[in-house]
Amino acid sequence: MKIFLVLLLGAVLCLDSGSSLQCYSCTWQLRNSNCQKKVDCKTTEMCKTDVIKIIGFIKIINKGCDSSCSESYQDFSRGSRNISCCSSDLCNANAAGSVRCSYGMAAGIAASVLWTFLNIRL
Repeated sequence: MKIFLVLLLGAVLCLDSGSSLQCYSCTWQLRNSNCQKKVDCKTTEMCKTDVIKIIGFIKIINKGCDSSCSESYQDFSRGSRNISCCSSDLCNANAAGSVRCSYGMAAGIAASVLWTFLNIRL
């Protein structure tokens, strides 16, 4: 019975809500705080963050939805460009790169907590 509850919890955590992916969107911003606009992506798109650093301290930030996002890092003599991609709601919040949320990791943590809770002998 306990295993069934753990599996059921994992299945519920992995269900898709049916809504479209939301990403932060901005173009040519110097501060991440200026990238707070939320947009709905198409079903084939993921969130993209493109950060260009010039002379090590000036950052130009572009965020949004992209259907052909490809992660890359380029190091130039006077700067760099970092493109990161992710596919969970508002995962492109950080301008340094995207923080990825894993449903598998969330399910594993929830299952561990539930398993511990169910095995406590009172």
